[in-house]
Amino acid sequence: MTPLSRIGNSNSSDNLLSEYIMNNIKSGVEDKQSKTDGTKKGICVKCKGSRLLCGKIRCPLLVRTNYFLKTISLISSREISGVSPPSVFVGRIGYPYVYAGPLVPPIHEDTSLYDKPEQWFGKSIDQIVAFRSLLIRGKKRIHVSKFMDAGKIFEKTLDIALADNSVETELKFTKKPKDSIFLDNNVQPFGPSAIIEKLHVNNSRYDHKLEKVFYDTDLNSTQAILELYNKDVRVTKIQKAFSVGALGIKRNRRLVPTRWSITAVDDIISKNLVNIVKSYPEINEFRVYESKWRKNSDLLRS
Repeated sequence: MTPLSRIGNSNSSDNLLSEYIMNNIKSGVEDKQSKTDGTKKGICVKCKGSRLLCGKIRCPLLVRTNYFLKTISLISSREISGVSPPSVFVGRIGYPYVYAGPLVPPIHEDTSLYDKPEQWFGKSIDQIVAFRSLLIRGKKRIHVSKFMDAGKIFEKTLDIALADNSVETELKFTKKPKDSIFLDNNVQPFGPSAIIEKLHVNNSRYDHKLEKVFYDTDLNSTQAILELYNKDVRVTKIQKAFSVGALGIKRNRRLVPTRWSITAVDDIISKNLVNIVKSYPEINEFRVYESKWRKNSDLLRS
């Protein structure tokens, strides 16, 4: 049994999460592959998975740890191959130099659901965490405004981002991918990551709607986003295209960190929808619409 790093400053004997990891770890998992980090502030550190202070019925961190162990056991070398949903990720740390690259699970089957939040409604927490945990992140450091000079690795990443369907992908890393378990109540689960040495993509084909706006270098990004949305392109696909600098006037194109691209695309589409709704005839009553799922409640009053 290989020990993991101590979590935060807590004693391992009182730390439920540490005990959980220790009791479930596989003998093949190396210290260098795994790392745990803790923040002194935050609900996760205080709770340690035992008191459910976040209000959830199960500790997300313990669920995440379970799938982390299952994912890391699938990685036996510096090379992996699998079917990307397709999916890419652009980080924000170090901006304007950021890490960008594809997300690839080490399995060969239909993975389209793994990065399609629009179809996650009704799925269990375990299923959703499994989707995210299996996506291994390959990354390359790139300047946001010089991405077109970043070479073959980014060209292939762009091909994945604009692909119509799942893509067979092969990755070779400089080191074996590693993962971190962060004790933070705001961190979304994600799979192991490593720097890309080589990237090969098999027979990717662009989504023709994305391809059209990609090659229209005179169309500004707002118009491109709304055009795609009005043509029923999924919002998450638009967000990925925007993130890899595939939309907008040519001289203004740049990489946009995934977190920021989600906010920007949502903002552009929402403001446009608000303007459309304002043009509708008024009604003479108040209406309330409600949707509930796993303790999440959405209320809309009109």
